Amino acid sequence: MQPPLRIAVLETDTPLPSVNARYKDEGYYGMFSGFLKSSAKALGQEGLDPETGLQMTKWDVVDAQEYPKLEDIDAVLLTGSKHNSFEDVPWINRLVEFTQQILAQDRVRILGICFGHQIVGRALGAKVGRSDRGWELAVCDMDLTEKGKEFFGLEKIRIQQMHQDIVYNCPPGATLLGSSPRCAVQGMYAPRRFVTVQGHPEFTGETETEIIQSRTKAGVFSEEQAQDALGRVDMEHDGVPIGVAFLKFLLED
Repeated sequence: MQPPLRIAVLETDTPLPSVNARYKDEGYYGMFSGFLKSSAKALGQEGLDPETGLQMTKWDVVDAQEYPKLEDIDAVLLTGSKHNSFEDVPWINRLVEFTQQILAQDRVRILGICFGHQIVGRALGAKVGRSDRGWELAVCDMDLTEKGKEFFGLEKIRIQQMHQDIVYNCPPGATLLGSSPRCAVQGMYAPRRFVTVQGHPEFTGETETEIIQSRTKAGVFSEEQAQDALGRVDMEHDGVPIGVAFLKFLLED
């Protein structure tokens, strides 16, 4: 694809108020805009200007259930969410159907993050649901397959995690990119069609910290879980290199 890349950010949740404020109350659209601009700078590829090479739009698929026309975009980005990807509710079912529409054609591409990764898995017929290994939190290692090493240009990835739901198996038509002890399907790929990761390359340590603290106060995490995770939130991770690989994927002819 040639820049500018027209990327529709399908927002499937709203960040915590404190997190949202850092992104000028622009939600996950604001977070991903900043993340992909930083990735474009790191890519340093002539012709993809970080300011003008990305034309990003935001779409509320939860409450408004608004969707872009495929002819107006080059890619969709499915964000993370507090919601369950396996639920049988109208807005999630509509999102799965829209994802299947994209998968049925060969021009518009998909980036799936966490919940978005699971939605792509579900759209492809894979089982999604709770992991029997519990939550995976903060910076964790992602062991890469040979295709994963080739795609990301790394031998192993460290990425922020915030999930207890998983894609149980890599569905037909998808290539496994990596795994971890708590999650066998950490990423999926199909050339010129989609790439997904279970983790959150867009999260900073600050964002992860605020989510962990908020969910601990709400009783979602135990103090032991929280302290273990908070000890790893500020570890070096590969968020931007993952973003660079995403952009290369979108630019590939």
